[in-house]
Amino acid sequence: MPDAATAAAAAYEAAKNRPFPDDIFTAPQLTWAVIGCGVIANQMADALSLAGRRIHGVANRTREKAVAFAERHGIERVYDSVEELYADPEVDAVYITTPHNTHIRYLRGALAAGKHVLCEKSITLNSAELAEARGLAEKSGAVLMDATTILHMPLYVELLRRARSGEFGRMRLAQVNFGSFREYGDYSSRFFNPALAGGALLDIGVYALTIMRSFMESQPTEVVSLGNLAKSGVDEEGGIVCRNAEGQIGVVSLTLHAKQPKRAVIAFDRCYLEVTGYPRADRASIVWTDDGRTEEVAAGEEAYALCYEMADLEAAVAGSAEKRVLLDYAADVMELMDRVRADWGVVYPEER
Repeated sequence: MPDAATAAAAAYEAAKNRPFPDDIFTAPQLTWAVIGCGVIANQMADALSLAGRRIHGVANRTREKAVAFAERHGIERVYDSVEELYADPEVDAVYITTPHNTHIRYLRGALAAGKHVLCEKSITLNSAELAEARGLAEKSGAVLMDATTILHMPLYVELLRRARSGEFGRMRLAQVNFGSFREYGDYSSRFFNPALAGGALLDIGVYALTIMRSFMESQPTEVVSLGNLAKSGVDEEGGIVCRNAEGQIGVVSLTLHAKQPKRAVIAFDRCYLEVTGYPRADRASIVWTDDGRTEEVAAGEEAYALCYEMADLEAAVAGSAEKRVLLDYAADVMELMDRVRADWGVVYPEER
């Protein structure tokens, strides 16, 4: 199974010569700038190019990288500082793509300047930071949105619509796996470095917990877990079991040291859903309990994953209550991660 970056590149190549769907960007168009120019920022620029759009400007800690990024993607502005970006009256929305532990710094500046913000996962380090950011957004009238793909992929919009209509019966159990193989010993990498907010939970666990929480009727109130810590002090693998007031159970397994299928199975009274490669999935199977029949469901396309995120931010700015409420799910997931990290004793330098 290819890694996420390879799969995203392949999806982009497959889509770039096809007409762009006319049902993704339906709200008034915003002018976007990006902070950071790593893998996700490049994917964002590529995704926008499929729609015939471009990023207006870029800011990055290293100006040389920002210049190269701008040249590659035909970007008009390279800012000398994030403050210059915040002050640009042409910029409506900012996409933050930097490491987790830097997000709150850029959220403070962008939101205080009245810019709408789409922020990469994990949106903040903890619930206190997220509450601060939400307060700033409310004060300035800006929209803040979490970029975790599961919140935005059309597949989940469709599956959740059907689930909430009662078609599947009551949701009983979610079993969600995510395993990535990262080399032992490189504890300076972002995956294991506490100074970069490393660890499995904030990097991959956020996906697993988001899909689990999305299908539950309410936030889990009971959480038990076991975690293994790397020599650097961040979590490298763990198992989490949650239960909410309705008795719905979620079981999550994570590891940064072994490949396992990115698979989610959501069991209901009348069927179960199975989604493989769930972070940017556009296909799922429904297996019906009464006759064993398998129904294949398709919605959206992986290549447009970041377009869906940006389109949802634009729709929220235009007034969509359905899109604005997505941040509540992100807040629930953050609260769960806080509880699990507390149990495991994982504390980042900024939290000491």
